[in-house]
Amino acid sequence: MPAKHREKAEAFRALHRAQGTFVIPNPWDIGTARILTSLGFKALATTSAGHAFTIGRKDGAITREDALAHARAIVEATDLPVSADLENCFGDTPETVAETLRLAAATGLAGGSVEDASGDARKPIYEFSHAVERVAAAVEAVRALPIPFTLTARAENFLHGRPDLDDTIRRLQAFERAGADVLYAPGLKDMATVRAVMSAVSRPVNVIALRGLTVPELAAAGVRRISLGSALSRAALGAFIRAAREIQSVGTFTFIDGALPSAEANAFMLGRA
Repeated sequence: MPAKHREKAEAFRALHRAQGTFVIPNPWDIGTARILTSLGFKALATTSAGHAFTIGRKDGAITREDALAHARAIVEATDLPVSADLENCFGDTPETVAETLRLAAATGLAGGSVEDASGDARKPIYEFSHAVERVAAAVEAVRALPIPFTLTARAENFLHGRPDLDDTIRRLQAFERAGADVLYAPGLKDMATVRAVMSAVSRPVNVIALRGLTVPELAAAGVRRISLGSALSRAALGAFIRAAREIQSVGTFTFIDGALPSAEANAFMLGRA
């Protein structure tokens, strides 16, 4: 693999081993990746939902080929390390998980995730032992790579109508024993649940941004990494819809006051902002 790829992977690993907390925002296209790079963040992560919205699909409806092409585009748009939201690695079996991670690493990614959500509405979360087998296969695959690829293991209970903190912690602990580098339970609702997770595991923990909490508060709890998921994408869509509705229902254009000036947008795209 190219030396630049190794450098990015090593830099990403170092962020997780350093003291303190870092925010890893989620661009949804090349332009937003360039903007976030120019703003001084230290790493980026893809968003499966944000990507899906850009191609007119709902969250969870992209294919592995879509995700890998998108990851490559984001990687090539920035000098920062990039981690990918790989959903359930686009298959149920441990073998498919391993194959997906090998393909993901080949795009230039510094990290990626595997989750225990099945995509099956009837049984949305994989049975415990199967979920652990999938993470173990992911760990084996990334450890065989020639770069220090950072693997995030996700316990998805809270996103799928199963706010079972005990089971979530049990899964994260098992994923840690299986060798995952970062642990992540998206959907935690408050600082109490965040602290419960933090006290139960010893590997770096990713927490998705919570409304009403701040970076310093999450840092004080020991959170190593804060991601934004699709929040930036949905914030942009929210501004777009508000502007369109203003035009349609009121007939005014006050939204232009908050629009990014063309010169500044051009500067971001050229890396000069």
